[in-house]
This record gives sequence, structure tokens and C-alpha cells, in this order.
Amino acid sequence: MPVLPGAEPFRHEGGEVGVLLCHGFTGSPQSLRPWADHLAERGLTVTLPLLPGHGTRWEDMQLTGWQDWYAEVDRELRALRERCSRVFVLGLSMGGALALRLAAKHGDEVSGVVVVNPANKVHGLAAYALPVIRHVVPTVKGITSDIAKEGSEEVGYDKVPLHAAHSMRRFYQLLDGELPQVTQPLLLLRSPQDHVVPPADSARILSRVSSTDVTEVLLEQSYHVATLDHDADRIFAETHAFIGRLAPGAGEESGAARRVQQEGTATGG
Repeated sequence: MPVLPGAEPFRHEGGEVGVLLCHGFTGSPQSLRPWADHLAERGLTVTLPLLPGHGTRWEDMQLTGWQDWYAEVDRELRALRERCSRVFVLGLSMGGALALRLAAKHGDEVSGVVVVNPANKVHGLAAYALPVIRHVVPTVKGITSDIAKEGSEEVGYDKVPLHAAHSMRRFYQLLDGELPQVTQPLLLLRSPQDHVVPPADSARILSRVSSTDVTEVLLEQSYHVATLDHDADRIFAETHAFIGRLAPGAGEESGAARRVQQEGTATGG
């Protein structure tokens, strides 16, 4: 199945410090591409995968679940660890939850975590109806493009596949019990005006992790997809400063031979 224009995965070979970015539920790498480009331009090795079932059509996502999405980022993290001395995990929304689980499971192999509007729970009556309604109604209205900035659009699905949403709900329940295993430095950036993930999710995450080096930043001018919104530059700058503090000299190893390429170009597929 062809990938939607702009939803392609992205890789950049840079220096000894690596970064793995995880996109959100029904979204695609496009929502994080400016973030990835910013870090790549500063000499970091960057990986931004396309999660299984995403970036094509919503029917494909119905056949996947959280185990598939997590397995993909877990593979990418292991590959980064083979060629980088330090690795950081970053994520938006459900991608933030994936990043937190990577940190919980991989311990010292992850040097730090950056999450933007991270999700921790499926809220409302829908959460309790999902186990049954998913067998009757295949989709509900989509959640992409919650962006304050005029003219900015997110590439993703206009429908939420409910089998996949049910799996995501179970993933959040699992992760909540694992959050105390997160001990790495944590940078959490959140939008007070978020129409997809409520502030309670960030508060819950901050109360559950065991990290002692924690920074919370408010993104006052942005909605949920803040990486494509008014505060995007602040997210990028805060992330680079966070990584630079924990891995001094990050990006200095690379030179003029740095290259940026999409995975499809590199592999021919």
C-alpha cells in the first residue's frame, strides 16, 4: 500500500549521539519531521520510523495493535544503540507513551526522554464502550490536525479505527504500571489548550515516573500537535538544549559529509 505523501519514514546519519522520534496514534512522521530536521541539522543521528498500520489508509491500522507499534520503535532503538554512544527517545502524544516505555524497558541504554503532550489514558465513556462497540462500529471521527496555527495540517487518518483504539487503551493501562521504572532525565512539554489529550495525562505521568531530573514546559500558543504549531521552534530549541546538557558536544562529531535521506530512498522500497 502506497505511503501518503509526507508520511515517509526518515533517517539521518550524524554523530555519536542518536535520537529516536515516535509519532502519534493515526498520525505519521510528517508531524515530527521539522523536529527531526532541526536535530539532524545540528549533527545528531536521527531516526523517525513510520509505525505499522499508519501513513497509508485506516483499514491497514485495524490489523495492527500496540505490540506492533512498540516493536517497531524497539527495533529502531536497538539499531541506534549499535552505532551511537548515547541515545535519546522523543515522542508526541501516543508516541510519547511509546518513548516512555522504551525508557522503562531499556534503562541506562536511554540517556533521556522528551515528550510533547504525552497520552496516558483513553478518557470518557468511549473508553468503557470500546471493548464492545469496536465490533459494531469500525471507526469514529479522526483526531488529527489539532493545531492553532493557521494553514498547518497534519498528515494522518480522518477516522479512528476502533480495534486499534482498543489496543491503544490497553497499552496505556500497561504503561501506567511501568512508569515508576522511568528514571532518566525527562523533558515534558505540554499545551494547556489541547483538544485531544487533557492536562491530567501529563500530571499523571509526572506523578508516576521515578525521574529526579524533570523539566516541564508550557506551550501557551499551541494545541495538541505542537510540533507543527506556534511553539514548534521552542520545542526544538528546548530539546537540543536538553540533549546538549546531558551529552555535551552532541553533534560535533559530524562534518560536511552528513547526509539526509528518507528510508525509501536508501532502501529502494
